[in-house]
Amino acid sequence: MEHALSPATLAELRRPRPYPAVSVLTPTHRREPDNAQDAVRLRNVVADAKKQLETDPAVSRERRIDVVRQLEEALAEVDLTHAEDGLAIFAAPGEHQVWSLARPVPERVVLSDTFLTRNLVSAQAAERPFWVLSVSADRVTLWSGGTDRVVEEHAGGFPLTRSTDNFDAERQERIGDLSSTFRDEGTRHFLREADTAVGRLLRHDPRPLYVTGETAALSLLDEVGSATRDAVHVRHGGLSHATPDAVWQAVRPVVAADGRKTVDQVAQELETAQGRKAYAAGLDEVWQNAREGRVRLLAVEENYRATVRDDDGDHLIPAESGDLDAREDIVDEIVEQCLETGADVRFVPDGTLHDAAGIAGVLRY
Repeated sequence: MEHALSPATLAELRRPRPYPAVSVLTPTHRREPDNAQDAVRLRNVVADAKKQLETDPAVSRERRIDVVRQLEEALAEVDLTHAEDGLAIFAAPGEHQVWSLARPVPERVVLSDTFLTRNLVSAQAAERPFWVLSVSADRVTLWSGGTDRVVEEHAGGFPLTRSTDNFDAERQERIGDLSSTFRDEGTRHFLREADTAVGRLLRHDPRPLYVTGETAALSLLDEVGSATRDAVHVRHGGLSHATPDAVWQAVRPVVAADGRKTVDQVAQELETAQGRKAYAAGLDEVWQNAREGRVRLLAVEENYRATVRDDDGDHLIPAESGDLDAREDIVDEIVEQCLETGADVRFVPDGTLHDAAGIAGVLRY
């Protein structure tokens, strides 16, 4: 199952497909007893997708057989033992993908000529993805991080490894000769290569960057590189060969501290915007400004949800789940719209935006 949504991946997902491009979304659960019905619910929503394919006169028999097979293969790839809060299956002629989301989604089936991506976009924004680069003299490992984990990323040439024919980095660390290792010209070249590689990665998929390593390694990286100079340094060696959990435990306090700092900065920006009358609060007001591309900073409480109906394009009015024309993922729609128009989207702890009823924005003009 997929987790990390890069700009290039999103662009590929949004590419038009031959009809039908099928999007299947369903809520999932991380723990018992809530997850007991996830498998049944998933099978039922996939069965609904198959039924819609069978009854759609615009879908030829050949194409229906192809897409049904893609749905079945996707269903076989789902691993509910590692479920998060939502699941998205995309299937089209000749292809399928399965995405695990760290944010709940409404249950739905959509047949179109593109995949439904707004829930993925919102989940990715809520997860606040980041990179971790773990540096040593003989190996540089890249990790992709989210709200509660890191996973090793095999992209951009990572992990980078260096032949140890001329030195034994681990032995030098044991005997306390680490500093001479990082004065070695070969090590300088190796870390410069790592800096160049992560620079390419950040241009392709920009995220906050944390760099772990011994003090000597971090100092040399600062000296020879440029892409990593603005990164947050975590002085912890041995993580280039470590497990994902060890890396997560090392960076977790720093990531949490940055998160608290971000919440404080968002609160300050919202307060300043109120004084400048460049402030929007509440779902309807934020939605209207988002449609006009006026939102510069969007703040959303992490678990804020709302089901609404569009009142002839002028206002949103509350609705019940399952109502005709109800929009159950309106918050995700707003998040995607704001990101599309270049806004900075920040998810904050529940209760932070109490006076704004869960969602607020700083306006451009």
